[in-house]
Amino acid sequence: MEDAAVEKGIDQSDVLEKYKAAGALVDDAFDLVRRAAYAGIAIRTLCQLGDTVITNKAAGVYSKARTESGERLEKGVAFPTCICVNNCVSHFCPIETDANADAKLQAGDQITIQFGAHIDGYAALAAHTLVVRERKEAVAAPVLRGRAADVVKGAYTAANAALRLMKVGNSNDQVSDLLAAVAKEFGVELLEGVLSHQMKRYVIDGSKVIMNKQTLESRADCWQFEAYEVYNLDVVMSTGDGKAIQKDTRETVYKRQVDVDYQLKMKTSRQMFAEINKSHPTMPFTLRALSDAKKARMAMTEMMKHNLVTAYPVLYEKDGAVIGRCSMTVLITANNTLVATKTEMPAVESDKEVQNEEVKALLAMAMDKKKRKKRKRKGGSGGEAMET
Repeated sequence: MEDAAVEKGIDQSDVLEKYKAAGALVDDAFDLVRRAAYAGIAIRTLCQLGDTVITNKAAGVYSKARTESGERLEKGVAFPTCICVNNCVSHFCPIETDANADAKLQAGDQITIQFGAHIDGYAALAAHTLVVRERKEAVAAPVLRGRAADVVKGAYTAANAALRLMKVGNSNDQVSDLLAAVAKEFGVELLEGVLSHQMKRYVIDGSKVIMNKQTLESRADCWQFEAYEVYNLDVVMSTGDGKAIQKDTRETVYKRQVDVDYQLKMKTSRQMFAEINKSHPTMPFTLRALSDAKKARMAMTEMMKHNLVTAYPVLYEKDGAVIGRCSMTVLITANNTLVATKTEMPAVESDKEVQNEEVKALLAMAMDKKKRKKRKRKGGSGGEAMET
């Protein structure tokens, strides 16, 4: 985590390019995992594939770059690949030693792929929903129809409308209100407890958040977007009640709490903790990424007890519900809003259409602003500039 104290933002071109490069790694991983998502493949295999693609491709970018102290740039996985099926909401990343290690995809399953990559601590996160193909040879995934189509179309529509609100001077409350309006249009529920965080170098869960669903009991402080901020916009909708719960699935994704320290008692715990501090000091990791997943599982009990790590629980909606999720990395500049990761919606056939005029107006707005060149009037350098 070299040079972490140096605060640099996307107003500097090298930082902006690192975010874009991280986004390209995520997009490459998604393309390969999507093509590999067919009936009969093990979910664990897909999770491994996503992490491997990001790790290998990261090794080939910025390979000659160095920090100010001469160290190689840290690169790789910023969030382990997770594959959530049907009513599973988040963080399902099975490992070999768990009871669900051999869980496989079925044709027609609706899955969400969640993952992230980073270059020098600048992370790009994304999540996409798609349908499992029946055969490996099938080129295209099945078209979503009915309520499954409604929830996916709703999530992607809301995310694309929210992008257009995420600009200097607008507020997080405006985005939350917009998400609620779109969910109503599609007759689905926003999922409670989902947060879109501001991101900085080595930080994917900053204190400024956009709530996916605000309630009377749970509301975020209101603030305004500022120039050169980065966010992981995360929109999650459900055909169920909009409430996620933990079941009996054991978590496998953790994150080091960098502001906590403690001298562990167990030798195994100390060994695993030293490995985490060396290989995963700031970014979330899966037990599979450690040298011994079985020992790591035992060590996590003591680490959790003393708040050295925090777990990402596997969450579920009610049985029979399906999830639509669209998550992307958003870069806000002084004059524009950029997306570092793909936002392509899967094929759907839904009879639901946006009727809200304000939402329709947002969706009609172009994201790309053409640069305006200035030239001087003839007759001297002191004249007013003309825009072309």
